[in-house]
Amino acid sequence: MGSSSSSFPPGNIYLDVDGKVQKVVFSRHCSPCDIKELLCSSSNLPRNTAIKVLNPEGAMVSIDATMPANSPNFLYKVVPLSTDQPGDREDMFQSVLSQVAEQFTRAFRISELKSEVTNRLAALEKRVEMEGLKVVEIEKCKNDLKKLRDEMTSRGGSRVSCSCKFNFSEDGKKVTPRRDVPTYPKYTLSQETIEALKKPTFDVWHWEHNEMLSCLEFMYHDLGLVKEFNMNPIILKRWLGKLTLTDLGILMTTAVCHDLDHPGYNNTYQINARTELAVRYNDISPLENHHCAVAFQILSLPECNIFANVDPEAFKKIRQAIITLILATDMARHGEILEGFKQKLDNFDFSNEEHVMCLQKVLIKCCDISNEVRPTEVAEPWVDCLLEEYFMQSDREKSEGLPVAPFMDRDKVTKPTAQIGFIKFVLIPMFETVMKLFPQIEEIMVQPLRDSRDHYEELKQLEDSMTEESSFMSRLKKDLKSE
Repeated sequence: MGSSSSSFPPGNIYLDVDGKVQKVVFSRHCSPCDIKELLCSSSNLPRNTAIKVLNPEGAMVSIDATMPANSPNFLYKVVPLSTDQPGDREDMFQSVLSQVAEQFTRAFRISELKSEVTNRLAALEKRVEMEGLKVVEIEKCKNDLKKLRDEMTSRGGSRVSCSCKFNFSEDGKKVTPRRDVPTYPKYTLSQETIEALKKPTFDVWHWEHNEMLSCLEFMYHDLGLVKEFNMNPIILKRWLGKLTLTDLGILMTTAVCHDLDHPGYNNTYQINARTELAVRYNDISPLENHHCAVAFQILSLPECNIFANVDPEAFKKIRQAIITLILATDMARHGEILEGFKQKLDNFDFSNEEHVMCLQKVLIKCCDISNEVRPTEVAEPWVDCLLEEYFMQSDREKSEGLPVAPFMDRDKVTKPTAQIGFIKFVLIPMFETVMKLFPQIEEIMVQPLRDSRDHYEELKQLEDSMTEESSFMSRLKKDLKSE
């Protein structure tokens, strides 16, 4: 389903041939005639036999490259047609008509349009239900929101050299309540896509904005979160529509919100530059506190509160957990959090709330900085983006006379040197610690990290040899000139 896909997976169907399961594989580029011959051969029929394909319910299945896949538990059956009988000729004619109709359906996306119409009708019905609140309650809600905005304005003041997109004050950009449901289309995810979502090789660069929203929506349903918290599906869809592209690659609510409205300049800059965020949060994890505030400002809107049907006492615990986990992504607390987790490993108890919270902190950290777990072709574009963000910050720090971290200075760091230290001393130790509790991650997470470390060390050696060669040539030219 990815927008950059240039190939199609082969088609797979399963047949009932004399009571035995027969798997048939064909290219998506095959013509209907080729597929018919393949089906005849697989069913022990002469190649030129006129056939039709029926599902277990007796419904006719189109014979072409886009024919729907089935499973060994839902077998198709190939039935030969006798052109001598009028009834059989009529069946064949109906079969052709069915195939043509299905092709038209696919060509003009009729099923998708029907689904979209159904979804829109459901959205409108829910909207009518929501808008049916008493006038007094609506006015009270508006007044409460106005009081909240006024209070945040009086507390916050104006921004100081911080390019954050989100602002609580009246003169800046703020969350505007929306009464409409986002219009992104509902995608039906294939089994291949569902499996890909669960693997580190999932490449977000190959997916469009709307497709990522549908993937996120699917995750909430697949993990049972919609049922567990009795979420309104329409509100869930609207809430996911509020997020930026940066936030859309992560699976869970905490992970989705952990970098909301990130301004591109880290906590060190915020504190040294004395920005409005640093002043507001007293230099204590200003960015992470800001991400929390933005997340719950959005969730406070009735039309975006995916936890609206959760018991208030339960929501209080959910809110506190989300805040705790987002604050745990501050890398200044990395050593403290990892050490706390190590101390509980030998006697880890999944029934102990403190132990589980400690594990959750480490897992959200793993998600936050997991880029190098992915294959190089997926991970490297993100490394380039991160380095560019670092360089922009160091350039700004130099221009403002602020301290510059060596690992962000474009004059002192290269991609290999930046990655080797981070992978060796931060990523591998953390993931190997988690591996003690979940040994199965060694193959799919820890080994790729070791491979990535080796990859960048090879690049570093190549980089060093080129630098040495360049230095040698410079000295040689200088010596020749002096002679």
